[in-house]
Amino acid sequence: MRPSIIYNVFIRDFQKQRKRMLLTLLAIFWGTMSIMLLLAFGEGLRHQITINDSGLGDGIVIVWGGQTSIPYLGFGQGRRIHLHPEDVEYLRRRMPELETVVGEYIRWGAEIRYGKTVLSERINGIYPEYEHIRAFRPVMGGRMINNLDMEQKRRVAFIGFELKNRLFGVDTPVESIVGKTIFINNTPFLVIGVMAHKTQDSSYQGQDKDVIAVPATTFEMVFGDPWLDNLIYKPRSFENMEGVEKRLFEVMGAKYKFSPDDERALSTWDTVEGKKITSQILIGIEIFLGIIGALTLLIAAVGVANIMYVSIKERTREIGVKMAVGARKIYILLQFIIEALGITLFGGFLGMAIAYILTESFKMVPIESDVLEFMGRPTVSLEIGLVVTIIIGILGFFAGLFPAMKAASINPTEALRHE
Repeated sequence: MRPSIIYNVFIRDFQKQRKRMLLTLLAIFWGTMSIMLLLAFGEGLRHQITINDSGLGDGIVIVWGGQTSIPYLGFGQGRRIHLHPEDVEYLRRRMPELETVVGEYIRWGAEIRYGKTVLSERINGIYPEYEHIRAFRPVMGGRMINNLDMEQKRRVAFIGFELKNRLFGVDTPVESIVGKTIFINNTPFLVIGVMAHKTQDSSYQGQDKDVIAVPATTFEMVFGDPWLDNLIYKPRSFENMEGVEKRLFEVMGAKYKFSPDDERALSTWDTVEGKKITSQILIGIEIFLGIIGALTLLIAAVGVANIMYVSIKERTREIGVKMAVGARKIYILLQFIIEALGITLFGGFLGMAIAYILTESFKMVPIESDVLEFMGRPTVSLEIGLVVTIIIGILGFFAGLFPAMKAASINPTEALRHE
């Protein structure tokens, strides 16, 4: 169809129905903006929860000692299984499928003192690998615990960003804190770094922002704890998490003489599996929000179809004249399909543009809120734009198809007699 014909069958007819078309455009605009905003809030929620999940660590499994429930090799049930510092090297040697394995000490109610400020806080004895597997990343100007700290059992401390505020004050810069001496249970420790701000929606011992961390070897020397509170490992591949966990029970069972089938001998928390479940829930929420928005847009598309039916009824004589002078049915069909598509696509793209402007403007507003920190800000992605465009195109096509089929089936002789 040539451009001049498109103009005659579409643009000129659109001008004749200006008021009706504008009302229909408004309905399409509102429906499109609604579905875009709903999907944007769902995308923002998914993105933020993904960030929050990474606050605990990516792809890690936490392991605690347990109590045997199955008699094994002459040992009765009910025997306590404790984790020891040497278990870290033991697992590193015997489980090559692990990328990293570390231990952790935890002590609550330690007295932390700096100047006249005295706090009762949680202290953790950790390994240098925590920087990556547990997101213990330092603010610029400080550093994390390293291997030399471990080897020399240095009395150094790495502190959470909220604990830093309570101990030194909110406005105290990190540069002036690093190098200060604090006292943990009256033992002096040198502050070497402050944890960078992060969000964390799950934990097994409290929020990391409140922790004070020291080298595990130093913790053992100062406090004399005989056992680790837990182990943390990260496999090289996440494809067979159950297989890696089964292998862990076999290796640890061989050392501590418990059955590898005894699920109570050790307790584990597989965060990878938890993230998969969370991801599936979030996808379900996004689909639900998309369906709600699509139904809103569907109502607008029904409005387009009704407008087209009314337009056909009012233009029956005009259609008859066009067919009488030689217009083929395909031209009549295309005329109304193009008209319906034009209305829906124009209104749809306008709604998408406004929704994008609103979401981007909302991101620029400096709102400090715990709710936003955990729920995120609405985000329009390329995928959302493509999905909405496809939905608009499909609805616009069918909104014009059925009225167009009715228009193309009009008998020219009867149409010319129509008043």
